[in-house]
Amino acid sequence: MATPPPSPRHATTDPQAADGPALAVRGLSISFGKQLVLKNVTIDIAARAVTAIIGPSGCGKSTFLRAINRMHELNPDARVAGEIRLFGDDINARAVEPVVVRRRVGMVFQKSNPFPTMSIAENVTVGLRLNGLRDKKALAERAEESLRMAALWDEVKDRLRAPAISLSGGQQQRLCIARALAVQPEVLLMDEPASALDPLATQRIEDLILELKRKYTIVIVTHNMQQAARASDFTAFFYLGELVEFGPTMKIFTNPAQKRTEDYVTGRFG
Repeated sequence: MATPPPSPRHATTDPQAADGPALAVRGLSISFGKQLVLKNVTIDIAARAVTAIIGPSGCGKSTFLRAINRMHELNPDARVAGEIRLFGDDINARAVEPVVVRRRVGMVFQKSNPFPTMSIAENVTVGLRLNGLRDKKALAERAEESLRMAALWDEVKDRLRAPAISLSGGQQQRLCIARALAVQPEVLLMDEPASALDPLATQRIEDLILELKRKYTIVIVTHNMQQAARASDFTAFFYLGELVEFGPTMKIFTNPAQKRTEDYVTGRFG
């Protein structure tokens, strides 16, 4: 039997407290062709907190994450039922363009994906330039601000014109985080952001997540139970497309209400 993960490094709060949830998901079901991947998921994601999504491979974690910024629409076989509200706004409303949702909800993927033909600075500001910002001073200021938030500025400030692919793997991932932050989203989604990194780079990413939650709502998918315990305030356990249990991370890892949750977090399966 695996040893349960350690307690989080910070206190938890009630996801219903303060001004209400950042994301209110109601009856969300997603299918691809005839395959039902998510089944009637209802959950509230707290603002300015870290919510970890855990569960075995194929349980719907990444599908749930991608639904929050409408990336599932890139698949023509995708079908969605239910509702997702971002600070009260229905993100799937007919009048809402996906590009508007993606400005409000940033995404960082499992594999760092800097644009190889662009410099470090250009990678950070590409979203701003695509949105029409042309003022060089404003772009430079936003690049510095974003790189500082991603804890990367001191490492790259003297080589901003160097190719982004000249950075190490961990630096590239933080660059991608800076790129997502540059457009000033309200929510930051992270899909296994440290799975390809060494332990030191992983720690840098986790420290960064804890720092960023002061300003952003963060939802992170992870297979790493230790990481979920260290870095999140709340944890949602998915299994076979269903949300089995959701609550404060401390409770999920030390006193879960569901036997399946206990079995998963203690390593009996998954």
